[in-house]
Amino acid sequence: MTTPGPALAQLRDHLHQTRLLGSISSTLYYDQNTVMPAAGAEWRGEQLGLLASQLHRRQSDPHYAALLEAAEAEAAAGQHGAPSALLRRNLALLRLELERQRRLDPALVASLARAQSRGNAVWQEARSRNDFTLFSPALEELIALRRRQADQLAAAEPVRRSSWEILAQPFEPGISKARLEELFGPLRQQLPNLLARAAEAVGQAPGTRRPGESADLPEALQERLCAELLGSWGYDPQRCQRSRSAHPFSCTLGPADYRITTRVVPGQPLSALLATAHEWGHSLYEQGLPRSDDHYFPWPLGEATSMGVHESQSLFWECRIARGEAFARRWHPRIVAGLGGDPWGGSHGFWRALNPVRPGLIRVEADELSYCLHIVLRYELELALLEQDMPVQELPEAWNRRMGELLGITPPGDAEGCLQDIHWAEGLFGYFPSYALGHLISAQLAERLEHDLGGTGALEARVAAGEEEQLRRWLGEQVWALGRSVNGEELVQQVCGRPLETGPFLRYLTGKLERLLG
Repeated sequence: MTTPGPALAQLRDHLHQTRLLGSISSTLYYDQNTVMPAAGAEWRGEQLGLLASQLHRRQSDPHYAALLEAAEAEAAAGQHGAPSALLRRNLALLRLELERQRRLDPALVASLARAQSRGNAVWQEARSRNDFTLFSPALEELIALRRRQADQLAAAEPVRRSSWEILAQPFEPGISKARLEELFGPLRQQLPNLLARAAEAVGQAPGTRRPGESADLPEALQERLCAELLGSWGYDPQRCQRSRSAHPFSCTLGPADYRITTRVVPGQPLSALLATAHEWGHSLYEQGLPRSDDHYFPWPLGEATSMGVHESQSLFWECRIARGEAFARRWHPRIVAGLGGDPWGGSHGFWRALNPVRPGLIRVEADELSYCLHIVLRYELELALLEQDMPVQELPEAWNRRMGELLGITPPGDAEGCLQDIHWAEGLFGYFPSYALGHLISAQLAERLEHDLGGTGALEARVAAGEEEQLRRWLGEQVWALGRSVNGEELVQQVCGRPLETGPFLRYLTGKLERLLG
């Protein structure tokens, strides 16, 4: 960016104050999901509703519009040198968001924030009691509010979009249902065949486990392993904090305040370690975004490219690294030493336990073969709820039926079915496809990373040598530094030299499956 003039400086100050308010809201959200007592939910909803109203006012009022207009005029006049491409991109992103915010009814914004807080609290109770009927009224309210939001935002969209597509734009700018069909079609077609092949090879029925997969790792050992993993991957306790929550997540509360949460799952001894790897991947991306000077923070270019790119980073560290064979060989001895025995019968058995190729009920515990089918399920149901008028009361039955068709298994209850994810409890419609896009992006970036670091096998070689810092450096230079200068598909094109496609992901899965079964 050029040296900021008076108008740009005033705009930056306004954005800085807005970012401060947003970080307060994020802090309250983090508290709600980690240590807040359940009885505090109603008051927290009022707090978050008030903050949402204030944020919306700052992002849509005439004073802010005038600041942005003056900054655009200042840049166009070239008062401080020709405007850079980065400055033009920042101002264009601010203008797009302003136009969207100006079309939203402030009362709707506040109602949404309160409904999200209520939905979160009710979801936790309904999930603990395995009873969807407790949650369905909250979900109906959130769907109605999000439909109203989509209707109000429609006029601000540069192209004609459906309600679902409008709600998906903050997560995946530029995404369309047509593009998702292009990418999801090969997954629907080929993943069930790979799953059937895996089941036939190991002679397992869906849901059964291999020896060692349910090894009893004491909670204290799981906590220690998570801490050791973070320490080896650049965790700085002066800037980072890990806590517990019902659903693992990562959030950024400030330019030097990064939080992640994990959970210990009974009967899933490796879940906490893998969840830690996943959430730390999110946090590494946040920490690597271009926020080192005032030209970026609090400007839009200092934000994540998209949630698909965000997920590609968490899935890279979880699947490509923590579920990799080289990682298993390195970490197997220390886990065996902590456990005092080897239920896996060697590092190869441990690697197979990290990669249980088996359709499962829970998305966040799913193997790589079935994970994207979980996303296809949720995407199809979101469309049915938002655009096809499917009654909310029919969701459990529709979920169970489609789960059986895609994965060959049926949940025993709502807690392991349509209540397992927090996203709909917070009205986050349009988010789920980013998880599958993250897998596709991660695979394509990994191919490029290996090419740049020496060719096939270079990634595993770095992990085997404990040189993950080289992987962080490559990602920092090639991916993290781009911020919102591009959208997700443009990032893939720029880094890899070709458009996003499913081929690299399916090649990776097929090759890994052969090694696992060999």
